[in-house]
Amino acid sequence: MAKILVIEDESRVAELLKRGLEESGHSVKIADSVSNGLNLFEKEQFDSIVSDVMLSDGSGFDLCRKIRERNETVPILMLTALGTTDDKLEGFDSGADDYMVKPFDFRELDARIHILLKRRMIPSVERIEYADLKIDLRTKSVFRREIPIALTPKEYNLLLFFARNPDRVLSRTEIAEKVWDTHFDTGTNFIDVYINYLRKKIDKNFDTKLIHTKPGMGFIFSNENPY
Repeated sequence: MAKILVIEDESRVAELLKRGLEESGHSVKIADSVSNGLNLFEKEQFDSIVSDVMLSDGSGFDLCRKIRERNETVPILMLTALGTTDDKLEGFDSGADDYMVKPFDFRELDARIHILLKRRMIPSVERIEYADLKIDLRTKSVFRREIPIALTPKEYNLLLFFARNPDRVLSRTEIAEKVWDTHFDTGTNFIDVYINYLRKKIDKNFDTKLIHTKPGMGFIFSNENPY
């Protein structure tokens, strides 16, 4: 059983979420605003957070950033009617782990929360090294040739997925499912946008490129050009 904080100002939706999550065995607290959500988060310990974006006293994205300043690991799922690529990018940049667009199927929401909770429990080694890239999993620090590279939370998760799956082709669908816990929407390009962001930071100023594109298939993380 997980303790989940739901931040939603539509009482009908909040009650639907509370009832459904409790039927799945979770304990649920409801907040109806940014201020109330942050206040509850600071007073109690939660295993996961589900938050709307458009709240009565501010943005759920800003709330997500404030939570991330206090806690880097608690899983956060954004639940909103805002479904454009730019909206999703802002959500991920604010520190969200997943993003669902209303209207939603509760069974899918429940499954995504289960995945986020399970992922948080998986122990990992302290460091990953590939070629001249180093990722410190304790501090979430990234280096190439000992040069520190600053990444956003979602860029870091994307790089981590690449580094854990080197030298094999990763499709956009697999990246979407494993990094974003979402189905890939062929009408959006947020995965390509994030890969371009990541390339600019870890490849642009280095002779050896690590992220390669396999046209029509996806991407491969390798210290040798596979094509």
